[in-house]
Amino acid sequence: MRWHRTRRPVGILVALTAASGLLLSGCSGGNDGGSKAGDSSYGRGGGGGGGAAPLPAPDRPRGPDGRYDGERREGEQDSRDIAPAPDYLSTFALDVDTASYGYARRTLAEGRLPDPSTVRPEEFVNSFRQDYERPGGDGFTVTVDGARTEEEDWSLVRVGLATRPAEPSGARPPAALTFVIDISGSMAEPGRLDLAQESLGTMTDRLRDDDSVALVTFSDEAETVLPMTRLGGNRGEIHDAVRSLEPTDSTNLGAGVKTGYETAVEGLRRGATNRVVLVSDALANTGETDADGILERIADSRREYGITLFGVGVGSDYGDALMERLADRGDGHTVYVSDEEDARQVFSEQLPRNIELTARDAKAQVAFDPETVAEFRLVGYDNRRVADEDFRDDRVDGGEVGPGHTVTALYAVRTRPGAEGHLATATVRWLDPDSRTPHEEAGDLETDGLAGSVWRGRRGLAVTATAAYFADALRSPDRRHGALPGAPGLGELSERAGSLAERTEDEDVRELAEAIRAADRLD
Repeated sequence: MRWHRTRRPVGILVALTAASGLLLSGCSGGNDGGSKAGDSSYGRGGGGGGGAAPLPAPDRPRGPDGRYDGERREGEQDSRDIAPAPDYLSTFALDVDTASYGYARRTLAEGRLPDPSTVRPEEFVNSFRQDYERPGGDGFTVTVDGARTEEEDWSLVRVGLATRPAEPSGARPPAALTFVIDISGSMAEPGRLDLAQESLGTMTDRLRDDDSVALVTFSDEAETVLPMTRLGGNRGEIHDAVRSLEPTDSTNLGAGVKTGYETAVEGLRRGATNRVVLVSDALANTGETDADGILERIADSRREYGITLFGVGVGSDYGDALMERLADRGDGHTVYVSDEEDARQVFSEQLPRNIELTARDAKAQVAFDPETVAEFRLVGYDNRRVADEDFRDDRVDGGEVGPGHTVTALYAVRTRPGAEGHLATATVRWLDPDSRTPHEEAGDLETDGLAGSVWRGRRGLAVTATAAYFADALRSPDRRHGALPGAPGLGELSERAGSLAERTEDEDVRELAEAIRAADRLD
């Protein structure tokens, strides 16, 4: 198999300022072939819209040649030259959430199958590190590969996007973190508030002296327990505030988020990365309980100050849908913590590395060649779809991505019998976090780049396929056979995952295999 990756920069790439170059080292990314960090049917087409590409927004910055950065230059290839809209285009906002997979593992470990509505295939897929090449500077690399399935003419095509590794701790600007902690009665369950307190205490010791933290709690009402406070010389005070937290009463999540953002704005640090970190089971039952209503209250400060949201879900009963919507609307992402090891990874490793942003409003568009592709379907990203004509409209919201991240999208693709040649072009577009200048990168795949079997191809692709097949089965009506082409039953998938874990010697793939075995036993 040939691995095709073509980088075609569009426009002049501008280096990020120090304010966007934050925190320790890469987050859910990595350098190995597969370890941790939808739509369950397939059919014709998959684009989100059609028509000609929109005119650039009038307020977008122009390059030195007078063109908008990101606008097509003479001789450059536009996706619509390959794939007439709408039938052969697929456009979506990037997403680095992983909470759905973590919550599914927790549910299965407790002897229950997850509710299909909580299973989002892209979050299963993005829970595993990939071996994509990293860019030398800010922005993305684009990798497109794929392999044949056991269903005739059907393949799985993987689009992989990767950012640069994060800067070493000493090279980053300071962080200003506002922790919004749920202390409602439901947080008394072991593995919720106690886990958060222990993790926050550990993280307090690991942050730098020039970092700052604030602490907001909420139950019936919200309270700022600790205003924005520098770590240097104040660690004891911060530890005391964390240890003082006790669960009580009901969950006024809306008040907590509102007060959290107000506290973050009051303690805003210029030149630092400012982020709200929400730790909750998201079981809102008092005050404003709708995600749109909650986010509307803080939309102005989010837009004006660029404060992003990092959601940490806890608890066996978990408001998955609400937390995901909060993160999407708050320009952030979510993870789920089920035990001490998860908490250590999130608070001591991932969180410090997840704060910096290298790309805002990032979107991807995949153009399939109608000469070689008969039909296709994007796996997951159901609530991240973007109209095709909005790909280059930078006023349309995309996803936020930090250093060290990888983002993977998987497509089921039916090729035309005997077709040879160009298969697909994937393009990612994003805005510089500081200047809001747009940039693009692209990658291509030819039919001869498809490996003979998803199970014998690159190990990262095999892990991606296994995670996607698993999510698809959990969302299917019979919970045993997914609708994706070549989908094995849970029993066979469990065996393949076990073999893959042995081949990769990867602990996270082993945990995936155990989760599949648990689902097979429960079904």
